Amino acid sequence: MKVQKSVRRSFVIGLCAGVSALCACSGASDSAAPAARLTYPVAPRSDHVDDYHGTKVPDPYRVFEDLNAPETKRFVAEQNALSQPFLEGIPARERIKARMTELWNYERYEVPVKAGSRYFYLRNDGKQNQSVLYVADALDAPPRALIDPNTMSEDATVALAEFVPSPDGKLVAYSISDGGTDWRIWRFRNVETGEDLPDTLRHIKFREPQWTADSRAVYYARYPQTPSGAGDDSKQMSVYRHRIGDPVEKDPHIYSITDHPTRYPYPYVSDDGRYLVHYVYDGRQSTGIHYQRLDERGEVVGPVVKLIDTFDAEYQFLDVIDDVMYLRTNAGAPNGRVIAIDLKSKDKAWRDVVPEQQYAIVGASIVGRKIFLVYSRDAYAVARASNLDGSEPTEIELPGLGEVSGFIGSTKDFETFFSYTDFLTPKAIYRYDIRSKRAEPFRVPKIAADTSRFVTEQVFYTSKDGSRVPMFITRKRDFVKDGSAPLLLLGYGGFNIAQQPEFSVPNLVWLEMGGVYAVANIRGGGEYGEAWHSAGTKLNKQNVFDDFIAAGEWLIEQKYTSTPKFAIRGRSNGGLLVGAVLTQRPDLFGAALPAVGVLDMLRYHTASANARQWSTDYGLSENLEEFNAQYAYSPVHNVKPGTCYPPTLVTTAEYDDRVVPWHSYKFTAALQAAQSCSNPILLRVETRAGHGAGKPVWMQIEDFADQWAFLVHALKME
Repeated sequence: MKVQKSVRRSFVIGLCAGVSALCACSGASDSAAPAARLTYPVAPRSDHVDDYHGTKVPDPYRVFEDLNAPETKRFVAEQNALSQPFLEGIPARERIKARMTELWNYERYEVPVKAGSRYFYLRNDGKQNQSVLYVADALDAPPRALIDPNTMSEDATVALAEFVPSPDGKLVAYSISDGGTDWRIWRFRNVETGEDLPDTLRHIKFREPQWTADSRAVYYARYPQTPSGAGDDSKQMSVYRHRIGDPVEKDPHIYSITDHPTRYPYPYVSDDGRYLVHYVYDGRQSTGIHYQRLDERGEVVGPVVKLIDTFDAEYQFLDVIDDVMYLRTNAGAPNGRVIAIDLKSKDKAWRDVVPEQQYAIVGASIVGRKIFLVYSRDAYAVARASNLDGSEPTEIELPGLGEVSGFIGSTKDFETFFSYTDFLTPKAIYRYDIRSKRAEPFRVPKIAADTSRFVTEQVFYTSKDGSRVPMFITRKRDFVKDGSAPLLLLGYGGFNIAQQPEFSVPNLVWLEMGGVYAVANIRGGGEYGEAWHSAGTKLNKQNVFDDFIAAGEWLIEQKYTSTPKFAIRGRSNGGLLVGAVLTQRPDLFGAALPAVGVLDMLRYHTASANARQWSTDYGLSENLEEFNAQYAYSPVHNVKPGTCYPPTLVTTAEYDDRVVPWHSYKFTAALQAAQSCSNPILLRVETRAGHGAGKPVWMQIEDFADQWAFLVHALKME
């Protein structure tokens, strides 16, 4: 792996030989790590108070919401100046980093996408910071590199974010993310020559352009432009059409939502090129489906038809085939179902093609005129394929109890690809032959580790209100339950997202260090469908935290670990989870790692229009009942002075424009001011990254080496 000039620490490899040496190297003991009570930087405070429905709520760190304010910049610099030497002073850090560097060096692939006769896929040779887009003219033809983001910046922080080949496979639209931002710059490359066209699309987030059937134009959704030339995500986006070769500034406007301030249209083009479908988003469980007809040139010829405009559930567009639209929805079916609507009929009546099943749908697509569905069965994947009318359902054989994604392609394809992974299996790619109904390995990676020494078990425990909650525990096969093992518990619990088994190099290193790794499938996620999700939203959000606390209590009771050896971690909504349980039960945990968390629940929605759409899970402080629920658990507002909080490393990134970093700044300042004991409260701010997507491998290694070293120190893993 190339050493980047901007790396703040040098790579030190081979300090100790072998896996067992990760935390038991001869020489300096980890007990020599910093132990004295820290002196924290003085955070800027004010007397700012907000009035919520008659309740006066102080917000002493409001200045942090101005990320460019001198006080904010100074706070970040001072916090990094405190945390960096502390973390670097932990002897285990360099050994952990060396092992992560070694293990990350394995060839890995993403699911191929077929367009025309060509196959496009991402590959990393193991030593690259960013994966490279390859193209092959046939499945067995030698591939060639088409787009290599590693050449785009000296520190590898410019990433290839997404790519969409044209239907004929002659062009590929691809997006660039600079420094981890969600903002995308879209360009177009000639696949044959490898040269970029002059066309460039800007001010785009979260959705890819959609090609017309003739491969000559795309539909895309973009935000308006500010006077300074930046995208303005405080306003709604609109749909435009760009014909390749035409000036972008003359792209015709196609569609906007004008009757509601927070609903955004995202365009899709049906596989036959005859329909432009607008997926209208107003939160995960509040979506609509509008459409327009297209002519043979892919131009709009009909008015907007608001097919589904109730915004009462989630509706996912799959395709239009023979004028019949197929959708996945949880309307009237908490576990999800697939419906069909004949667009030629006057009443546009729905009919079930795949009725609601025992398990929840977590993925759906149509390839080769077959419906592919991925279900969550007790939080692991089950995959099935059926005909368009739902007949002849066939279960696809999988290697184990893990996570599956993919099944991408056209209605004309006779093959598709999917990935499989679990806690001990790196992501492998499989080819599925639609006609023979057989899956065969396509690319299976090999890593420099013996994972057979470990095993994953699934357990079920009871939460505070009696709910039965699943949890995965990965440990050594000869593990002895005596309470002495360091254990790291992960959770998420939000936005109907199921936490299924997934391989991670840092987690494997944690296991090699003698740790136990657990994932609690708490409410708020999608493990058991919409009922499980809604039981952890808005006024029910406390259930999420109760489930996680109950997982911790169960793990201690069953002697998998004990409080001094017990760490918790979560990212984004999972960062909220860690922040909430940390403030509610500081006595339960030995260390906490809240990452890029949503931590000020009263003001999260003020950061951007996108953040406001999280209200389907969180609610809004403008509503009295929702304010009362939020105020009761909001991490920033529930830090109690004079409390001994466990060692906590808060991590965020300066350019995170999804969960803005001022959440972490406020929370850290409040914890440091309240801390009554010598347990460290640290803030680590990455200054060249965003929410996490596109982060180069070297930066991920630095991040996880810091976090795992912090746990070695906090949990006394000598």
